[in-house]
Amino acid sequence: MRVLELFIMVKVKAVSGPLFMIRRLLGFSTVFALAACGSTLEKIQYADEQNVGICPNAYVLEDAAEAIDFAGDPALETVAWSAEITDVRTSCRYVEDQPIRARVEIDFAVGKGPAASADTHELSYFVAVTRTNRNGIAKETFVVPVRVKGDVATVDLTEKVENILIPRKDSSISGTNFSIAVGLTLTTDQVLYNRSGKSLKFPEL
Repeated sequence: MRVLELFIMVKVKAVSGPLFMIRRLLGFSTVFALAACGSTLEKIQYADEQNVGICPNAYVLEDAAEAIDFAGDPALETVAWSAEITDVRTSCRYVEDQPIRARVEIDFAVGKGPAASADTHELSYFVAVTRTNRNGIAKETFVVPVRVKGDVATVDLTEKVENILIPRKDSSISGTNFSIAVGLTLTTDQVLYNRSGKSLKFPEL
């Protein structure tokens, strides 16, 4: 059991305000208290106010929803690891002309195949903020250590990415102007394999 905290700030040039911030919490034990991104006074002031609009849509990029690591040419016996994003959920908070503070939860299913040489694997995924026309604003990549022990072939896990701060030019800009895209980090060969329409996940074929 462990808790990993990662706080990242990336400049955003296309919207009002300087930062796109992600706080990532990884682990299944108690999460330690983190520094608040807003003052206590601010939280009290807006506690009873409703969002001025809906949250940004969260979606999984189709080409990046699955990943298979082969130890050789693509075949059942050469599958080392497979991974799939099974669900993504989002929530947010914003009032008046304040930035949108969003969070996403991403569910993964990871499978250990017959060609796996160890019980551990590094699962890499990304979270990106885009405009509704799919132009990218900011993107961050995260790596999750996964362990599958003994005869267990699959493991399910959930990652939470919190405090995604999306600045707004003014109060007329709502969450409908943005989307949050998630996906697995793939090699060129993995992208081409996914686009081929083939499916060779282990153990569910």
